[in-house]
Amino acid sequence: MTKTFTMELAGRTLRVDVGRVAAQANGAAFIQYGETTVLSTATASEKPREGIDFFPLSVEFEEKLYSVGKIPGGFNKREGKASENSVLTARVIDRPMRPLFPKDYRNDVTLNNMVMSVDPEARPELVAMLGAAISTCISDIPFDGPCAMTQVGMVDGEFIINPSQAQWDNGDLKLTVASTAQKVIMIEAGANEIPEDKMIEAIYKAHDVNQTIIAFINQMVAEVGKPKHSYTSCAIPEEMFAEMRKIVTPEEMEEAVFTDQKQVREENIRQVTEKFEEAFADKEDWLEVLGEAVYQYQKKTVRKMILKDHKRPDGRRIDQIRPLSAEVDLIPRVHGSAMFTRGQTQICDVVTLAPLSEVQKVDGLDENITVKRYMHHYNFPSYSVGETKPSRGPGRREIGHGALAERALIPVLPSTEEFPYAIRAVSETFESNGSTSMASTCASCMALMAAGVPIKKMVAGISCGLVTGEIDDDYIVLTDIQGLEDFFGDMDFKVTGTKDGITAIQMDIKIHGLTRPIVEEAIRRTREARFFIMDECMSKAISAPRESVGKYAPKIIQIQIDPAKIGDVVGQRGKTINEIIERTGVKIDITDEGNVSVCGTDKEKMDEAVEMIKIITTDFEQGQIFTGKVVSIKEFGAFIEFAPGKEGMVHISKISKERIEHVEDVLTLGDVVKVVCLGKDKMGRISFSIKDVK
Repeated sequence: MTKTFTMELAGRTLRVDVGRVAAQANGAAFIQYGETTVLSTATASEKPREGIDFFPLSVEFEEKLYSVGKIPGGFNKREGKASENSVLTARVIDRPMRPLFPKDYRNDVTLNNMVMSVDPEARPELVAMLGAAISTCISDIPFDGPCAMTQVGMVDGEFIINPSQAQWDNGDLKLTVASTAQKVIMIEAGANEIPEDKMIEAIYKAHDVNQTIIAFINQMVAEVGKPKHSYTSCAIPEEMFAEMRKIVTPEEMEEAVFTDQKQVREENIRQVTEKFEEAFADKEDWLEVLGEAVYQYQKKTVRKMILKDHKRPDGRRIDQIRPLSAEVDLIPRVHGSAMFTRGQTQICDVVTLAPLSEVQKVDGLDENITVKRYMHHYNFPSYSVGETKPSRGPGRREIGHGALAERALIPVLPSTEEFPYAIRAVSETFESNGSTSMASTCASCMALMAAGVPIKKMVAGISCGLVTGEIDDDYIVLTDIQGLEDFFGDMDFKVTGTKDGITAIQMDIKIHGLTRPIVEEAIRRTREARFFIMDECMSKAISAPRESVGKYAPKIIQIQIDPAKIGDVVGQRGKTINEIIERTGVKIDITDEGNVSVCGTDKEKMDEAVEMIKIITTDFEQGQIFTGKVVSIKEFGAFIEFAPGKEGMVHISKISKERIEHVEDVLTLGDVVKVVCLGKDKMGRISFSIKDVK
């Protein structure tokens, strides 16, 4: 039986059909917002997965190109692997929903969101976010919802709730906020230097809208929601914890974790674990969950140290940043490099510059975005955390971290008119112990400046953590969290920006939301910290972009030609432009507007190519002087090529001041001569003279 629910949301109708399709899923919602259509399903396995100590949640965002009337490109006409946008959207859906599932739930859960139609006025990512929440809430899967998500854009200083795709792409703010009925649970933002107060205002405007959506979801749950099914709890037995505290006292566990050296702490915990293994040798059921039990014992110890005693595992103050260092130019021959170190987190970033022809082509659902000029890639090898495993390419985490650092720096990049390069930054993680994405932002900013990219302002980033007690007012915000504080804490609140405002936010939490005072304090703390990082570390390594690109980077000369002359430069089947490239070894890009970029490393060859293009696109006037090569000799004269694909004729009478009987008496094929333009002859050909050159 189909049940339809509707609500008005930001000027459009949100329609949800339940029971119409996908009846065998635990929960399914067929959603239309405007004309954007998404099928969201929530499915759980009947039994828990054995041998794991985590909740196996999988979130998918499937971009079907038929939704925008496209057939996939390439030889394979099926959709390929998930695009970067699909991965990032799935992560944004996952992050607020994961904390709302029971911590002791081990059944596999898949949230699938399939985009079937796209209306440019209603972004499919938003519809999928709402669909995932709705399908889970009305299903029988245990879930402490509802939660809802709202997006906020900003155009001309005005906030726009759930903006169209064009407003989202071209505005000054891209903010996504997820909320429960009481608190904000997730924030994701990219911004064009939005002041902190303005960002907080936007966050809570979205939070207010979320409350109307939650009321709508509650109505659906009341009418068509299924009773939540029971499940096998994987919680650690309390009597096991009691025995563990006898074997290793809380004081001994505190001593084991209280160190600023990750390797020392891991060795201490290994020895502690061995004690438990010996003591529980005859209790197989306890040994099966010992890893999770030790993790929880550490967690309780660290949280108590921080919350009650105001002691951090490495001995720092609550607002203290770990030791910082920065340097540039550590990698020779690359176009730009920098290394940023914060405690045991170390990132080396390398920047590569290339002509605009090497921008990344994007084939997705957003018709406004077809190319990507700035590419930020993040790598996380196993040695950075002292582990050994083969590299299998970037996973969702790597893609997400790269996208966050990319989003942080885009607002300060020069335009293509100011700096006509494609730019790739690669962050290599040398060592990791918390917030490598924020270290990537700092390292990338310095590497861009070292490469001579004229960024408008310096950008830095830092992460704040959180430990909460039993009541809302019992909490501590931690500046610059290390890995242990991230694992055992409640929040990872990352903020990047300049001294004038925020450029990106990514907030993940493990609890059921944050109060407004926590959000405001975290944003204030990150502002103070990034100012400190810029002033005390980054600026001392490099304070401003270099005035020019390095000697190994390609150089680019830009000229403007009449768009009507583009065909002359390209030539028939590309013959002319290819000949210029072959002669000079440069790369040439031409836009439809007639903007020509000549790229190379040899200045003389670049100037030669520019001169050829100027000659080809010049309307020839009497008196102009050219240098050309004799390419053909006839009885009546010689043909001179003065630019690729461009020839003029010198009549035999215009070759020499003395009378000559044969052209060959003076000229031979391949001679380079100077000629003066006499205009066009009766046949419309360009006529030259050698003897009249002054």
